[in-house]
Amino acid sequence: MSKLLTSKIDALYINLAELARKENLILSADKARDTLIADIGKIAQRVSQILESSERYVVIDGHYAMDVVSPNNVHAVFVLRRTPEELKKILESRGFRKEKLWENLAAEILDVCLWDAISACGSEKVCEIDISSRNVEDTVKQMISILHGKEQCRVGIVDWLGKLEVENRLHEFLRI
Repeated sequence: MSKLLTSKIDALYINLAELARKENLILSADKARDTLIADIGKIAQRVSQILESSERYVVIDGHYAMDVVSPNNVHAVFVLRRTPEELKKILESRGFRKEKLWENLAAEILDVCLWDAISACGSEKVCEIDISSRNVEDTVKQMISILHGKEQCRVGIVDWLGKLEVENRLHEFLRI
């Protein structure tokens, strides 16, 4: 979605995970989760350099974007939400190991990325979008509509925790 949005608004695209790997901005590897641990400080410095030198808008793709971008440089934060059922299928298809899978599901259910974005930038810059069962093109159209002021940013549109509690299914997705 970020790549399509980038092309539609003629922006510069930065994928934080790719940037970290390509420029060796890595602290270490987490073997249990089969992932790399990014050096947030170095990534923040590098992103700052890119933002300062860019004459175009910049789309930053990554769940820790709020940790590396100053809120003063943020026009809008899109927090894309997906039902835990759909997210679980996607993560399993991508080969996520159990610990990483359950951590990601818990983060979605507990609104971690949404909370981080609101804490960093305030709710007026945060746009929560439920992308469950939606295609990329429709989602990007909505994002552009928000950027052009035709639609407002909104938060609080999903409550996976409440939904799963009401359905008595929370135990299926939150593992300790």
